[in-house]
Amino acid sequence: MGIVMGYESQLSEINEVVVQTVIPYGLDILGAVIIFIVGWLVAGWVSKRIYKACTESVKVDQTLTPLIAKIVKYVILFATLLAVLSQFGFETTSLVALLGAAGLAIGFALQGTLSNVASGVMLLTFRPFEVGNFVNIGGTLGIVDEIGLFLTKMHTLDNVFLIMPNSRIWGNEILNYSKNETRRVDLVFSISYSDDIDKAMQLVKDELSSEKRVLKEPEPLIAVGALGDSSVDLMVRPWTLSADWWMTQLDLTKKIKQRFDKEGITIPFPQRDVHLSGTENGKDES
Repeated sequence: MGIVMGYESQLSEINEVVVQTVIPYGLDILGAVIIFIVGWLVAGWVSKRIYKACTESVKVDQTLTPLIAKIVKYVILFATLLAVLSQFGFETTSLVALLGAAGLAIGFALQGTLSNVASGVMLLTFRPFEVGNFVNIGGTLGIVDEIGLFLTKMHTLDNVFLIMPNSRIWGNEILNYSKNETRRVDLVFSISYSDDIDKAMQLVKDELSSEKRVLKEPEPLIAVGALGDSSVDLMVRPWTLSADWWMTQLDLTKKIKQRFDKEGITIPFPQRDVHLSGTENGKDES
């Protein structure tokens, strides 16, 4: 009987410990897990909704859309983390101060990363290019897909994925071929010295007039650019929309060449005349 009473006493103590410690902590852990899951799901959902809304809005620059969505997501996740820690009795105010001090120390250790962040802020502020622009950055050609705080994502003309650190972009020369609405097409056509220059220039003018992508204003320039060693070089400078520049250049080159062939205008090959005098059988007569 005494043994049974001893077991009952031990079970009573265990139950008391469970009630006083395990159950409260278990409820805290369960609540923290629920808060974390809900916060994670809400952060993802809100981020996607904001991304979609910014994409569909004409008032929001598409360059800022990915950045805005990510900032909102991280803010919600940070608030979720604070809520989870508060479930266990952590003082969130002290935690924020601690994170600030840790962030300062990490900042000194990651100066290169901060340089990318600073460059990203400059790119987003001054906007030398936007998403979808065709750019040349330090000799690298590509189309911009996304501008972030650390990196800029691009793809080349042959569709190769490219990531470039923002510090390299901001410290380099940037050529934006899409920034301006119109661009000039620079072409040179060489004709023979025996050809009629005025006729050749008129043929070029006719082809430019028939090309719908060539703008009327500014007026195209057609002029004799240079007198080469074996040809007369015609300088042709029409204007077109930036989006049409590449195909306009290719099509005009083909059409004007075919028109010259049809009208008997020759495009000479490089040649050099060599005159020999005072020699016979390889020996100088003198």
